[in-house]
Amino acid sequence: MRRPLELYLHIPFCARKCEYCDFLSGPANATTCHEYVKQLIKEIIYQSAFCKAYRITTVFVGGGTPSILRTEDLETIMKTVQAHFFLEPSAEITIEVNPGTVTKEKLEAYRKCGINRISIGLQSANDQELKTLGRIHSYDEFLKTYQRVRLAGFSNVNVDLMSALPGQTAASWKTTLKKVTMLKPEHISAYSLMLEEGTPFYEKYHGNPQLLPNEEEEREIYYMTKEFLHDQGYERYEISNYARPGYECRHNLGYWTGVEYLGLGLGASSNIGHFRFQNEPDLQRYQKISMHGENVGEHLRHSLVRLSDKERMEEFMFLGLRMMKGVSGSEFLQRFGQNMWNVYGEVLKKLEENHLIVVESPYVRLSNFGIDISNYVLSEFLL
Repeated sequence: MRRPLELYLHIPFCARKCEYCDFLSGPANATTCHEYVKQLIKEIIYQSAFCKAYRITTVFVGGGTPSILRTEDLETIMKTVQAHFFLEPSAEITIEVNPGTVTKEKLEAYRKCGINRISIGLQSANDQELKTLGRIHSYDEFLKTYQRVRLAGFSNVNVDLMSALPGQTAASWKTTLKKVTMLKPEHISAYSLMLEEGTPFYEKYHGNPQLLPNEEEEREIYYMTKEFLHDQGYERYEISNYARPGYECRHNLGYWTGVEYLGLGLGASSNIGHFRFQNEPDLQRYQKISMHGENVGEHLRHSLVRLSDKERMEEFMFLGLRMMKGVSGSEFLQRFGQNMWNVYGEVLKKLEENHLIVVESPYVRLSNFGIDISNYVLSEFLL
């Protein structure tokens, strides 16, 4: 029986780099994008030869902004994946798009080549906040894109939002939530801004915390998000993700529950067969790699690490506890051949006494208080 595998396809190009973004991405011209796609196609074919024992349960086309690719290039990518991997008929296939980068024709082509889920990067419904973030679109452009997505027949749509922005207030955040939920997307990802070193935002705000919402305001925004989205029919299933029943992102759920995944493209990460590896992150070097011969892997893989049982257990707890249902002791035993309480008994007991976790056998999950300080709680599971 084929084992489940998730595919991630990285498109590292965007119209303009946002002020807060530290992803492996940046602007590029049409020729560079097309040449990259040709190399990505070769990698897809090469890597597929090692995945005959797997069935693809989800595909996620991320970036960057994958929707800036020419329609023909995206179609070629999807046809190559379908021709060389065993895709489940019900596979969830997501593409990230930004407002203003998709047309009616492009979206119809996405549907025809098997894409069944759209993730739109809005971040805020406030135009001033969008300008501060360095986004290339307005809220009105998002509305037009959202309408095009629905008219093209997509019935599984995510909207990305970001809180704790410079100048943002609880009132402006609630307005964003209201505007978005009125549109009734199936899924909402609501992340808090992280100041990543090396970004313009880090240089601007790291030493000026007074320009960002303070801790009390952040807490108000945090609780408002959970309560407001719940009232609108969205259940929180992971620390930063909310969905209508049945529309949880299967790709993300697979990642948090330890499903193996293969990353294709520039700098993409993979986790297969107890090995974690990352592709070459330099675009010029990636483009020059020959996808034929015996030593392709040596040139393609920028790093390769075999995970110890200890590291795999840490990851199981660290990622699994991000989900509202938590981690299963039965699954832990099945995966590692050890009782979770024998490995983490002291930590679990301490966290339960401090009301940071809830034990409902066989599950252990974060309490509401534990979610508030999740970074601390999760760090306790490092062996």
